[in-house]
Amino acid sequence: MFRFDQLIRRDMIIRDVKQRHPETIPVFDKFRYRPSCDHCDIETVARKNGLNSLDVIEALNQAAFTPKADTENASNQ
Repeated sequence: MFRFDQLIRRDMIIRDVKQRHPETIPVFDKFRYRPSCDHCDIETVARKNGLNSLDVIEALNQAAFTPKADTENASNQ
């Protein structure tokens, strides 16, 4: 069962998110987050890179919480 308090938030440390949700690593790569920024929070790095932190958070949560069975079934159709 999904819990609201499990969502990825903008104040979370990137390293922690990657460890807890490895499926978010390609999202960080897409937004060009460098490994040297892993000790920073998501919002700070987004601002430094000129990104909208809400867009980044939305993409991370989709990657982390989209049911894998649904995405596999959609790709097979």
